[in-house]
Amino acid sequence: MSPATLVRTPAADESPLDEAGAAPAAAVKRYAIEARGLTRAFGKGALKTPVLKGIDLLVEEGEIALVMGPSGSGKSTLLAAVSGLTRPDGGKVIVLGEDLWSLSRGKIDRFRLRNCGFIFQGFNLFAALTAMQQIQTVLKYVGLKKAERKAVAMETLVAVGLDHRLHNRPDKLSGGEKQRVAIARALAKKPRLIFADEPTSALDGENGRIIMELLRKSAKEQGATVLCVTHDVRLAQYADRIITIEDGRITSTNADPASFHH
Repeated sequence: MSPATLVRTPAADESPLDEAGAAPAAAVKRYAIEARGLTRAFGKGALKTPVLKGIDLLVEEGEIALVMGPSGSGKSTLLAAVSGLTRPDGGKVIVLGEDLWSLSRGKIDRFRLRNCGFIFQGFNLFAALTAMQQIQTVLKYVGLKKAERKAVAMETLVAVGLDHRLHNRPDKLSGGEKQRVAIARALAKKPRLIFADEPTSALDGENGRIIMELLRKSAKEQGATVLCVTHDVRLAQYADRIITIEDGRITSTNADPASFHH
């Protein structure tokens, strides 16, 4: 008798058992972002101001998590700490299984290049580059061939409604158009993590909806994890979960989206 004939497939109404005859434990959740005990302060001496006060944060793979709170609550500092932009004073950050702040600066930069897309409130576009070139430059660093870079850049800009602005530089773009270029740049390399700081601040309602639909598509079809900080209550309907923060502390890890409606 072959070994294969010794393996019995459980019937549809049976629970699978492990080798000891016990039912397996529930599947362990996979977290893309794990932050434990994060602290961060700015200033020195008597002027030192704590901004993060022992933050714990867990974000699952493929989740769209919104961090909402008043100005000065620590939202952007938290985003910077878990994305490798600003080193926290204390605590630990595990991102995609990497102990982020134990890595050298160069390794953190390479990790971000390979895995992260960033959408900044201030756009961070290169003044001398066209919309197409903004995206192609990033794609070059992740190893795409020239023809593929051009195709992907065009496809992504069309997706954000900028097919008529492909060859415009930032000084020929409106604030909303600059933000859409920045968003296209973040999405083009299909990152595993997307960090967004007020991604719809310069957009009207319709363009804001388009962008959030694209972020949701990245999460649900490509498995990207999206961590977004915002004041924009319109975004609540697109989130899997809303995290609220106030005075450097998490006040809710699963706030009711209905409480953020107009």
